[in-house]
Amino acid sequence: MPHSREELRWNGWGLRSQGFDLKGNDAAVWDFVRRTIGLAELPATPPVPLAQVDLPESRLDESLVDALRASLGAAKVKLGDYERAFHAMGRSYADLVRLRAGELGDTVPDAVVYPETEAEVADVLAQCAAAGVAVVPFGGGSSVVGGVEAQKAADQTGVVTLDTTLMAKLLDLDPVSHTATFQAGIYGPDLEAELQRRGFTLGHYPQSFEFSTLGGWIAARGAGQQSNRYGCADEWTVGVRLITPEGEWRTLPFPHSAAGPDLNELVAGSEGTLGVITEATVRIHELPAKRDYRAYLFKSFEAGVAAVRRIVQAEIPVAMMRLSDPDESHFFGSFKGLLKPPGTVESAGEKALAAAGYGDGRAVLMIGLEGDPLDVRHSLARTMAAAVREGGLPVGTGPGKAWYEQRFAMPYLRDPMLDRGVGIDTLETSTQWSKVPTLYAAVRRAIRSSLGPDAAILTHVSHSYTDGCSLYFTFFFARDLEDPMGQWRQVKRAASDAIAESGGTISHHHGVGTDHAEWFRPEKGPLAIEMLRAAKERLDPANILNPGKLFER
Repeated sequence: MPHSREELRWNGWGLRSQGFDLKGNDAAVWDFVRRTIGLAELPATPPVPLAQVDLPESRLDESLVDALRASLGAAKVKLGDYERAFHAMGRSYADLVRLRAGELGDTVPDAVVYPETEAEVADVLAQCAAAGVAVVPFGGGSSVVGGVEAQKAADQTGVVTLDTTLMAKLLDLDPVSHTATFQAGIYGPDLEAELQRRGFTLGHYPQSFEFSTLGGWIAARGAGQQSNRYGCADEWTVGVRLITPEGEWRTLPFPHSAAGPDLNELVAGSEGTLGVITEATVRIHELPAKRDYRAYLFKSFEAGVAAVRRIVQAEIPVAMMRLSDPDESHFFGSFKGLLKPPGTVESAGEKALAAAGYGDGRAVLMIGLEGDPLDVRHSLARTMAAAVREGGLPVGTGPGKAWYEQRFAMPYLRDPMLDRGVGIDTLETSTQWSKVPTLYAAVRRAIRSSLGPDAAILTHVSHSYTDGCSLYFTFFFARDLEDPMGQWRQVKRAASDAIAESGGTISHHHGVGTDHAEWFRPEKGPLAIEMLRAAKERLDPANILNPGKLFER
């Protein structure tokens, strides 16, 4: 665990000591945000201090608390307000609205436990099953879909959150086979530090990288920003160990096996409902000798989409491609311009770009290449040719370098927005290339119809495949200060319905949790849901593991 929990915000993102650096241009930035969402002024909407939040008393019987302390040691059983509030839920917009208002209701764990061994995990599960208490596995807590909300079933008496972050060791590294085995509670930066000092990388860099764990990546079936090169969590996971209420479940780390279905696929995306992931063996790669991240401008989003499709279907080995639509390109271009030192003069090249058709309606494509220098040079020539063929204009490595250096900073901007009455949320999906235009338009239309004409809706292609891509939507808006949750539910439903009706999956990489369960069930179909429920019944007959997520029992 790289940070004590009290170093982290219980009601926001990241370290309490860090924030988003506006470079001294605060007034200009917030005036830009205000004008973007059509407000006359930004209201002050500070969070409620924890000292003023009335947390419910723990519902756990004292005998269970004593038993947990006997198994784990008293220091690893937490009952304090900060620990309970920190572990109450994840870090979605809906979570932060409730956390900041101090309106947690009974969505608060009655205790938080920190096991260090698989035997201790098994003890916690056995004791909670006997007592009729739910157990919510928790790594970094960065879920944005309700995946770690401290819920219990109606017939259960309480909730214990099982924090995995004391299980954070590198257990084995096979340099010949290019695999490594870690305990699942290790945070992203610690995992990469262990690998990189030995010349390797996993290459999994979600935006939550700094504050999410290996087990969470697998449980949520996550995807990193460089998934074109390194794969998504289900692709780089080759073996896992889980502790379930019925015993240990493990899969062996074969490169491939035809011995029946691949059960790693059942673990990836299980969201803590089938067992606690304690260990994982993953595919690793030699550190790339060369990185090249650069940008291209397109006259339209459609032209950029065609370029991404052309590159990925040509199987050019890129690390990532991120295509921002005109609204996202304009917003971040304007925003970053405000962060420049006072007196900075914009290049006259902007006027020339606009005259050439690359003005406010332009889309920006970021292409990242990693690997051997000769391979990168060859891929650069091929990607540049493909981009230019679709009307792309190369603009060099400056934007790519800036993106790479700031790629984990943007979540820190959300808290100060919430301090000023601004709502900001995200959602994502994926679909086939032929359905991208319809899906893109339908989701944007649904968001705007719910939030009104002044909402800012930013979209980018975040991950790409030969048969389709992921669309990632960020939208910010004037919060309804009287009923923010009602406002959120309305837009969430409208956007999710639009995704389902337009041929998209309800999630490409965020997961299901509670927020997407309603759309997950019809997407999978009734027979598949019954099959998953049967697996749940066998592994967790008392239904203690993360109840209410994915599906109801």
